Amino acid sequence: MDASAPDSARPGRFSKFGLTTWIFIGLLAGILFGVLCNLMLDAESGLFQVGVNGICFVLGRGFVRLMQMLVVPLVFASIVCGAAALGSGTMLGRIGGAAIVLYLFSTLLAVCLALLLGQLVAPGVGLDLGAITQLEVKPAASSTLAETFLNIIPANVVNAMSTGAMLQIIVAAMILGYVIGSLGDEVRTVRQFFTEFNTIMMRMVLFVFAFAPLGVFCLTAHTFANTGLAALVPLAKYASGTLLALALQLALVYSLLLVLIARLNPQRFFRKMLPVLGFAFSTSSSNATIPLTMETLERKIGASPRITSFTIPLGATINMDGTAIMQGMAVVFTAQAFGVNLEFSDYLTVILTATMASIGTAGVPGVGLITLSMVFASIHLPMEGIAMIMGIDRLIDMTRTAVNVTGDAVVTCCVAQRNGLLDRAVFDAEDAPAAPLATLPVPQ
Repeated sequence: MDASAPDSARPGRFSKFGLTTWIFIGLLAGILFGVLCNLMLDAESGLFQVGVNGICFVLGRGFVRLMQMLVVPLVFASIVCGAAALGSGTMLGRIGGAAIVLYLFSTLLAVCLALLLGQLVAPGVGLDLGAITQLEVKPAASSTLAETFLNIIPANVVNAMSTGAMLQIIVAAMILGYVIGSLGDEVRTVRQFFTEFNTIMMRMVLFVFAFAPLGVFCLTAHTFANTGLAALVPLAKYASGTLLALALQLALVYSLLLVLIARLNPQRFFRKMLPVLGFAFSTSSSNATIPLTMETLERKIGASPRITSFTIPLGATINMDGTAIMQGMAVVFTAQAFGVNLEFSDYLTVILTATMASIGTAGVPGVGLITLSMVFASIHLPMEGIAMIMGIDRLIDMTRTAVNVTGDAVVTCCVAQRNGLLDRAVFDAEDAPAAPLATLPVPQ
């Protein structure tokens, strides 16, 4: 339903609020409901099991699965169209190269910031290891640098799509889009097919997003009902240190990039991105947030779809600043908790490994714990350290996903500005054009 639809076409009083407003309402209501359930209900009671671990879990995870169902075809179609629209290989190389360099640079800064702050906060000093439940964590298979680069190239595109190998999908889509763009009118029918298919996928996304407030409520309610506020107490220093590093990445690193490269007002940028951060926080999925991020950048900030359709799916795959911060802080925490002395070479290894581990990491909830085992293995830290932070990782995962998504948006603005594809009038407007998402009916 477009913004010009008459009020009579919108159901009831719910339409007086935008969808992003209802997403925030669902987020806050879910937190409140979850904390109350944690305080007032026995976790073994039938009401808790049916209401929290049953209904809320199924509805929340069902919503995320609906979004994940759309990710592969949406990313493939979007990048094909974006690469084809860039036209020449020179344009594609300039934009793609600049985006990749900025993504890797911000990730390096993120892990260095976490390691430095970890030394100041000392999250693992004085930890009572006897109070922590030990869990078995299976290490991730390590790979050489050559294997990492070879795994980017798809041997079978269909298999890459079926397994969700996002980097391989992106490489295949970039090559296909480049060829379509270079052939021009010779393949007009094929180009039109992908354009229309991309339109269909975006409409499917709009349909699924109508259920976002309910999905966000159930996700946050289930999380807070099972963890509660007391879950942060045993690892408060680790949690606070990680959150502080994430906040500094947002307030310091991204603000500097916005001012120095994109020439944008950081305060206005973050205000317009706030609904996206709320959605990313509640879903803990960079992939699930792709459509809303693209809509916000195009409608409220003024970035060209030619840029967003390329850099946002790419960033959701290779730019994991928040995850890199978690990994850096977890390394310091575990080393201090187990009395392991790290040398300067160990910190260099962590920086490189964490940056590489972020490349190709799936943008889904909790995957950072799996790639963290690769970082731990590189400097021979005990895997029990991962088990120690699992209990509160869900809450931190929500926050670092918001940082990941913000990093994608900041780099997109930088690339758009440098290539003259950012509409300053849209960004400077106090009342930015409303995205189609804001006019969708909220399910009753």
